[in-house]
Amino acid sequence: MIGTQIGQLVTAVALTWIAVGGFAQPWMLYTVAFLNGLVVVLDVPSRQQLTYRMVGRDALPNAIALNSSLFNASRIFGPSLAGIILGFAGVGVCFIVNAVSFLAVLIGLLAMRSRDFFPVEEFERPEIFRGTREGLAYVRRQPRMLVVLGLTVVLSTFCFNFNVTLPVLAYTTLHTHALVFGILSAVFGAGALAGALVAAARGRASAKVMIIGSLVFAGSELLLAPMRGTVLVGALLFLTGAGFTVWSANSNASLQLAAPDRLRGRIIGLYFYAFNGTGPLGGLLAGWLCAKGGTELAFLVAGIAGLAATAVAAQRLSGRPPVRELPRLRLAQRRAA
Repeated sequence: MIGTQIGQLVTAVALTWIAVGGFAQPWMLYTVAFLNGLVVVLDVPSRQQLTYRMVGRDALPNAIALNSSLFNASRIFGPSLAGIILGFAGVGVCFIVNAVSFLAVLIGLLAMRSRDFFPVEEFERPEIFRGTREGLAYVRRQPRMLVVLGLTVVLSTFCFNFNVTLPVLAYTTLHTHALVFGILSAVFGAGALAGALVAAARGRASAKVMIIGSLVFAGSELLLAPMRGTVLVGALLFLTGAGFTVWSANSNASLQLAAPDRLRGRIIGLYFYAFNGTGPLGGLLAGWLCAKGGTELAFLVAGIAGLAATAVAAQRLSGRPPVRELPRLRLAQRRAA
């Protein structure tokens, strides 16, 4: 993980150099974004595995939820701090502060005592492609994991596109300005923080709570579709953020707890691929829907797709037979009687 943090530090320094030098070109930014994406792909599974090693099995759901709370708190305070620095010192200093912040992470990682980590079973590390195949083969044999990953793909593709929809919502649908956009972003982050704290207070992963979070997340987006009042939109965005983190924290923890030690990193890699891998496609879809029918159409499609996927996941995780099998089941019961 230290290596991936060094990689992120290098890309942050490159952005700082470009910003301070004032010679930014699109190809430079595309290259830095591509390299940073490669680093993040390697960083996320190792970071999640490190969380497990730090806190152990019993405290893992609580740790994941607390990590989500810190992440979403940064969504509130980060833009505010960046705005202050930008106003007083300029964009170059913003990038300098960002690059320097990675030093604190590196110092924290170097200060850890690996002898205090919780032990995991010993296993031989496979080659990357063979390890990926092993992870996929294991997940295919685990129906509940497949359900969680399938729900993650749908919600991430259709529902988690606020980087596209929120600016359109603020500027076009509500006819407001940058201040309102910033407030709406912060309200969503506050809701996400509240949801993370609720998940942390529970201290355990739960399929039922995951489904409830998914319902709140997708249902709030559906309710957002016809809204035109800023206050109501803000209230629904708060609920959307809360549902999002309740769902994501429980889905993440449930997969980690169900995975064997030797496959945990690979399965978490699959989870975050399901979470982030369809992001570009989802962003394009959200942008196209906004162009065709505004945020009304985008949120309508997101809400319907999310609720449909949640209903299927709830049925699969409940262990009850599908509706189409109930008549056959009743016939068999009558014959047995």
